[in-house]
Amino acid sequence: MSLALIGFLMVATFMTLIMTKRMTPLVALSVVPTTFALLAGFHAGLGDMMIDGVKNLAPTGVMLLFAILFFSTMTDTGLFDPLVGKLIRLVHGDPMLILIGSVVLCALVSLDGDGSTTYIITMAAMLPLYKRYDMNRLYLVCLLMVTSGVMNLTPWGGPTARAASALKLDPAALFLPLIPGMIAGLAFLIGLAIYFGRKERRRIGKVENLAALEASDLAVSQWPEARRPKMIWFNGALVIALLVLLVWGVLPLPILMMLAFAISMIANYPDTKSQKERISAHAGNVLSVVSLIFAAGIFTGILSGTGMVEAMSKEVVGLIPPVLGPYMAPITALISLPGTFFISNDAFYFGMLPILAEAGAHYGVEPMAIARASLMGQPVHLLSPLVPSTYLLVSLAGVDLADHQKFTLVPAALCCLVMTVVGMAVLAFPFVG
Repeated sequence: MSLALIGFLMVATFMTLIMTKRMTPLVALSVVPTTFALLAGFHAGLGDMMIDGVKNLAPTGVMLLFAILFFSTMTDTGLFDPLVGKLIRLVHGDPMLILIGSVVLCALVSLDGDGSTTYIITMAAMLPLYKRYDMNRLYLVCLLMVTSGVMNLTPWGGPTARAASALKLDPAALFLPLIPGMIAGLAFLIGLAIYFGRKERRRIGKVENLAALEASDLAVSQWPEARRPKMIWFNGALVIALLVLLVWGVLPLPILMMLAFAISMIANYPDTKSQKERISAHAGNVLSVVSLIFAAGIFTGILSGTGMVEAMSKEVVGLIPPVLGPYMAPITALISLPGTFFISNDAFYFGMLPILAEAGAHYGVEPMAIARASLMGQPVHLLSPLVPSTYLLVSLAGVDLADHQKFTLVPAALCCLVMTVVGMAVLAFPFVG
């Protein structure tokens, strides 16, 4: 049995187990790759592969740990309560406006380039509205994730930087022609929010009595004793400073999150008893997310260490008939949907993209066009169980990962197709080389 086939079977088995809820993602991420690696004969060095994968994801795990603690602390202090109150009054109890607002807010916050930070901030602002009006949270996680996927194409986002690095291209030149496609993707999401909004209007109607809302209804924090209304300006400045430093790149993101959390603890809860209470209050959420990140490290470590990723990439490229060679740009866009779902962005852009670009060059398709087309699958990529921020999103919303995947797959794929069609129309990448 070929290594590529083993890799495809491993991924398919993993997805089947979690989508049918036969295993939790945490268990499947550890057991499935280990089993397939042993069956493929990779007994020697298996532990080193796992450790390498865990090491590669360790900074992400640390970042998420302290990001959850920091933004949860900001929520506890009541920092986001005024924003939620303002949003409630702006939407006038209309589910459609809440859904549209979710897309707009996520798009704006996503400009920081970090999906985890985006989810934490937008969830803190929007989730209380969905709870207050008993709205379907699958709509929220769908809109936030696909919006983040569209905005992830900015030059300082991970995929564009990887594609530019892999093919030695200018990130700005790579990005600018993608803007019309991104605008089209966001327009599609606004339309999707309107569609979801109409369904919610029919189901729950419109909440008219806004004046009857009490302060407790507008509050994000679940612990009234933890609120610090006198510290709201300091906490707001701390969040803004964190985001500025994040974009500026002064320090690695995990370190920034760690320092921001420490400062927030000292300023808002000076005594050790209160600090322990705040940490304990969010320990469950932290554990559920971070444990998945390290388990995902085992999966990605085995995929890379065994050579399955490289074999899978070459197999996919080898399936493209020569007669379709001139159409390598749209083919690359279509391949990017399952490609970035089943393997990590690093594996796809540094392993598979150069092979696709080389194949396209034989038929006169420029590497720049292949690189742009390869970015079209990002909204679907974020559905992958290999993406750490996805676990954070579903955990914050309180929805099941499998339910989210099944619900969001079609809207995410449609958004990718919209961006692809517009990308070809504005010649960001040609239909025929």
